[in-house]
Amino acid sequence: MLSEWHGHLTHNLRRSPHTVRAYVATAERLLRFEGVTPEWDALAGAEQQILRHYLADRRIDGLSNTSTARELSAIKSFLKFCRERFGKTGQSAPRIRGPRVKKGIPRAVTPDEVVNLTELVDESASEAWIGARDRAVLLLLYGSGLRIAEALSLDGEALPLGDRLVVTGKGGKQRTVPVLPLVREAVEAYIRATPYTLNPKQPLFRGARGGRLSQGTVQRAVARARHALGLPPTATPHALRHSFATHLLGAGADLRSLQELLGHASLGSTQIYTMVDAATLLDVYRNAHPREAE
Repeated sequence: MLSEWHGHLTHNLRRSPHTVRAYVATAERLLRFEGVTPEWDALAGAEQQILRHYLADRRIDGLSNTSTARELSAIKSFLKFCRERFGKTGQSAPRIRGPRVKKGIPRAVTPDEVVNLTELVDESASEAWIGARDRAVLLLLYGSGLRIAEALSLDGEALPLGDRLVVTGKGGKQRTVPVLPLVREAVEAYIRATPYTLNPKQPLFRGARGGRLSQGTVQRAVARARHALGLPPTATPHALRHSFATHLLGAGADLRSLQELLGHASLGSTQIYTMVDAATLLDVYRNAHPREAE
């Protein structure tokens, strides 16, 4: 059952490896829970009460509201798969309301901080080509608004870079993003420096041993540079994508265009950046207004 669920998430829904691991782990916990019968027909007709007991048990384990909401989402997705697998697509799902989760405001970094971060990551790398690689990746996140997984999934067929780049995002959806001259130059500098031959069907960004560069490697490089620069823990690779959105919005970009550039399925996901921009303005006001200074 878990193997089929894994395959469905990976090949049919095209979820990220992180999501696949989390959803499969949730399904495994559910199948082992007392009172749950690990059979397709039983799960297809799972009752609301047993699911409530499962979630209550998870909350006792110390799960936060956010984690509980994710767990519930994974369960609903798994049970939907069970109903489809057993031919009960017409049967309604158990109605369970998850905990309220307050949406956090993404924390952007300033343009100067982006420059300092990318330069230090470049300078402090163990080898020159690795520094050029990491700088190119980070500038793609900030300059084109890519998710880190999107940048690292690029293959050599994306070369040579023009002023636009087609990327594949969540759910296999493609979108076109701009490539600024600075970003293009950084990628070209990496290409000249890398010891590996970049073939169209092989990864663009390589790890030290030649395989596809991992997210963890980039995150660790940023963490070291962040600590050296005294930046907050929120200054992560993903924060560069937030900064791309925040700075564009602050410069007058409209929400619909920003939604397309970020690859958001709904406008609601993009609207959170209006809160970010308002928060930035409030910080400026507090730091500069004469009455606030008093």
